Amino acid sequence: MLYRPTVLFLSESIMRKTNLRPYIIEVAGSLFARKGYGNVGVNEILKTGEIARASFYHHFESKEALCAAWLTDLHARSVEHHRQLLESDGEALDLLRAYFAELKGWLIDNDFRGCPYTNTGTFLDSDVPLIRDQIETHKNFIRDFFIDLAVRLQPSEGRELGEALFLLYSGATTEAQNLRASWPVDRAQRCAEKLVLRR
Repeated sequence: MLYRPTVLFLSESIMRKTNLRPYIIEVAGSLFARKGYGNVGVNEILKTGEIARASFYHHFESKEALCAAWLTDLHARSVEHHRQLLESDGEALDLLRAYFAELKGWLIDNDFRGCPYTNTGTFLDSDVPLIRDQIETHKNFIRDFFIDLAVRLQPSEGRELGEALFLLYSGATTEAQNLRASWPVDRAQRCAEKLVLRR
């Protein structure tokens, strides 16, 4: 999976007591991913996770800080996953195809909810720098991943090609969510392959 979604086990009271901060992130992240950041309030997080208000505010000063922590955790997992992809053996074109295939499977498995960074960004105004910084950091990282991959495919045109692949990936992810269909990913993959092979 691209973002490795977690599964909640709310009956694990020992885990809640000994690992409360990651547990709060897990509960909130599940709600943010399923319902959208703007549709989830602190009260719902507390109720869903059976979390005391004082415990919540001991670890997070606000919902915004909690969301930033969730996005930071997602990003760390994504960095490791992409690092493993780039270090794996095999042809770069095969890796590109596998990446789009993984995106398609991830979207289907997650009911076409799409990118959590993009989805979170749609709820924000300009005065939430903690979250905005995480979104920008992650999006730039994914763009750089495609640039690194493109350098293997076309060393002399790596940056331009990589940014084009990134835009195909981003557009496919957004439209698959909007249409609740996987064909935008299939079409983006074919366009990406043609773009690579024509150069």
